[in-house]
Amino acid sequence: MNLTLKVWRQANAKAKGNMENYSIADVSPDMSFLEMMDVLNEQLIGQGIDPIAFDHDCREGICGMCSMFINGEAHGPDRLVTTCQLHMRKFKDGDTITIEPFRAQAFPVIKDLTVDRSAFDRVQQAGGFVSVNTSGNTQDANAIPIGKHDADKAFDAATCIGCGACVASCKNASAMLFVSAKVSQYALLPQGKVEATDRVMNMVKQMDEEGFGNCTNTGACEVECPKGISLENIARMNREYLFASLKG
Repeated sequence: MNLTLKVWRQANAKAKGNMENYSIADVSPDMSFLEMMDVLNEQLIGQGIDPIAFDHDCREGICGMCSMFINGEAHGPDRLVTTCQLHMRKFKDGDTITIEPFRAQAFPVIKDLTVDRSAFDRVQQAGGFVSVNTSGNTQDANAIPIGKHDADKAFDAATCIGCGACVASCKNASAMLFVSAKVSQYALLPQGKVEATDRVMNMVKQMDEEGFGNCTNTGACEVECPKGISLENIARMNREYLFASLKG
């Protein structure tokens, strides 16, 4: 396939960015999107042009690093996949593909398509954990009876990879789907009950401080999420927050 790529180029967070057009030929439909970007970068280096900076790590849909906004959709036109799992067979010969970074005030651009998503780390650090006594009396997790329904729901929430597609897709740049997934995976399990009140209050407070917007239930986050995290988690987090507020 021969393609035209319109790629966002920006030197750093303070520099003014712009779209640059690049042509790429002989793209195999079996290439992943990132492999296509690798080929483009080799082409640019050969021409003496600065290669396009983009995030990647595992390239198998686990790490959540490959944050690209492709043709107006987080992770591109496919569903339940990250950018690294998106294949070029989803595009046609002669297509023009627009590639941008995830855009949100809380995700400043580092360079080109790479954004700083450390705001998610700080939200996680605020309460996304359980405190465990490791003095030798730790209970084996399998010794604690947990209903299968709750265990399944907690596992579904825990599949969130923190990629930021929910924020990028939301018109308000809300992180509610991410935060609710992290709250839910503990709220549903007995290990998370002890710190439940502090967890939800601290994580929501940190989310607001990072500059994420409010949720207005448009549902774009659930549609674009590569792991299919459900909006049910947002409802659960709101309930947890209400109960925590009433406890004072």
